[in-house]
Amino acid sequence: MTFVFYYLVALIVLGVTHLVYKWRNPKCNGVLPPGSMGLPFIGETLQYFSPQPLEGIPPFISQRIARYGPLFRTSILGQRVVVSSDPVVNQHIFQQEGEAFQCWYTESSIKILGKNNLNGQHGNAHKYLRNLFLDLIGPENLKGELIHEMDGNTRDHLSSWACKDEVDVKEELEIMVFKLAAKKLLDFDEKQVLEMRDNYKFLKKAFISLPLGIPGTALHAALQGRKKAKKMIKCAFDARRLSKEINLDFIGHLLKEIEDEGTILTEEIAADLVYVLLFAAFETTSTTITLCLKFIHEHPKVLEQLKEEHQQILNDRVDKDCPVTWKEYKSMNYTHMVINETVRLADNAPGIFRKVMEDVNIKGYTVPAGWTLVVCPSVTHYNPDEYDNPYLFNPSRWQGQELHLGSRKFMAFGGGRRLCAGADFAKLQMAIFIHYLVTKYRWKITKEGSISRTPGLTFNKPICVQITKA
Repeated sequence: MTFVFYYLVALIVLGVTHLVYKWRNPKCNGVLPPGSMGLPFIGETLQYFSPQPLEGIPPFISQRIARYGPLFRTSILGQRVVVSSDPVVNQHIFQQEGEAFQCWYTESSIKILGKNNLNGQHGNAHKYLRNLFLDLIGPENLKGELIHEMDGNTRDHLSSWACKDEVDVKEELEIMVFKLAAKKLLDFDEKQVLEMRDNYKFLKKAFISLPLGIPGTALHAALQGRKKAKKMIKCAFDARRLSKEINLDFIGHLLKEIEDEGTILTEEIAADLVYVLLFAAFETTSTTITLCLKFIHEHPKVLEQLKEEHQQILNDRVDKDCPVTWKEYKSMNYTHMVINETVRLADNAPGIFRKVMEDVNIKGYTVPAGWTLVVCPSVTHYNPDEYDNPYLFNPSRWQGQELHLGSRKFMAFGGGRRLCAGADFAKLQMAIFIHYLVTKYRWKITKEGSISRTPGLTFNKPICVQITKA
């Protein structure tokens, strides 16, 4: 009996040892980048999700770069991953989009966004859906009617802030941007806007999480929210069809596309598209404006320069109260510098994920097909070889530089064919908000708040502001 017991124990030990060895030494037709795969199945997920400071390169990344170099392997959420902080490698990854690499998201995010979402499409399907999106918020539409609608919406919300003792900046900005997006995408009224926004409450927290959709988890709550949101979107489609209204706004354009022969657009794909666009419109934009407000507050000289630029715009007008024009927006050079510096330091995305479609040789290492490559923008954005005193908020560093495109050293809006389609929308909203804040109001931050990365930006305590009309 004792012999059998020890024999079973030996088999278990051998089995576990073999499992650990295979996990830590994955098969590869070449040499893998250095690194650690962590514990079997769990990998280094716990370390990756541990709270990290807002400022600078996340310690999870910086510690491994110091130990292994700019290209290292790890395992996160059960995925075998290679992280790149090398700007030359990053540029190569973006250039090979659709060939050696494809846009990829975690299993949790795919469940939430739907397999038909814009970023889950490739090739001609992605190009088709992206063009649909750009028809709504591309430069032509922005400089047409959308800039005026954005202007009015921003004015209304800032005016309502002035009637309150203080406001949670992130919360109120979410409402402001979501209202505009839901109105444009679905023609929703105020009540519908608030009801729809509630369906997105857990989405960001669940976006990069363990794929456990059991009750009590953020993923389960996000999936329930998705279900309700999709129902509201399809009801909006049905209501427009029943109304017989001929209106080629976004929802009218979508329905017309669905009915066209030969289209790849189905109602399910259209509903997924709208669901994702609403999230993309309000989440990153509200986060970035909140951080911009924080940085401006901490740097009074920046605020003074913004006031000078926007006061000059008012001085050049005949009608001081007319909406911001596209010409005025394009003239806001210092404002665009502030926006670029904000998104450089904010680094909203913890990483840009690409699935490796075939074995790839990079810098003498082999990254096997099926692995995930993660581009880490923060390492480049905080690189002293690229930016002088990179931890300092200094908008003037952008003087004389390209302000509207991505580059090897500036990846805040992604890169390559997947450059963020909503970048122009977000920058226009930021500029209009800054214009009215610095010309029409006096303001002060009443609560400094607390922000960390887990790994996305998390507002642990809200940043609150009190504003009064100037």
